[in-house]
Amino acid sequence: MASIYALKGRFQALLRPLVRGLHAGGITANQVTTAAAVASLAVAALVFWGAPQRPWLFALLPAWMFVRMAMNAIDGMLAREFGQQSRLGAYLNELCDVVSDSALYLALWAVAGLDPAALIAFVLLAALTEYAGVLGPMIGAPRRYDGPMGKSDRAFVVGLIGLLLALGWIGARVVEPMLMLASALCVWTVVRRVRAGLRHDAAQDAKQGQGEQS
Repeated sequence: MASIYALKGRFQALLRPLVRGLHAGGITANQVTTAAAVASLAVAALVFWGAPQRPWLFALLPAWMFVRMAMNAIDGMLAREFGQQSRLGAYLNELCDVVSDSALYLALWAVAGLDPAALIAFVLLAALTEYAGVLGPMIGAPRRYDGPMGKSDRAFVVGLIGLLLALGWIGARVVEPMLMLASALCVWTVVRRVRAGLRHDAAQDAKQGQGEQS
């Protein structure tokens, strides 16, 4: 299933000169990760408290989603390409992402008349997709990033909702079905990530068995 995550390689290539500059300036991957999380909480709070009176503030969601996607790529590149990988970094990367995502999604609670159940279901299922992804290494499989509703895809959906809200083109009656559809795709994503992890585990077991027989 296609996912925006497939474009990550090209996006990283565009960011590489900036990453080199940040490394030369002494910026670390963990600093970028933490800064992205703090800024995400600030943006979420600003939208939540300000958008009911100033709907144009919903436009901060797509703008920040793009910047944050770049920062997420940058911290990973700093870690991998400049020897900054660490256990602390692994924890920060996963935990900060879930906290930031949840806060930014919950900012949509500012939409007048929105059924909170639809939003809360989306937030919980989004977190579940990430949990299903990080469980891969526990069974000897890689960290899973399968779509159709991975982190980048969710950022696109929420950013699109924010843009349409800022323009005044949609309201709660449109946002709710969009969130319900995204939630359904999150469920599908969880299933795909679990299946992919199990297939990888089964393939590894088969290879091991063949090695023992030879």
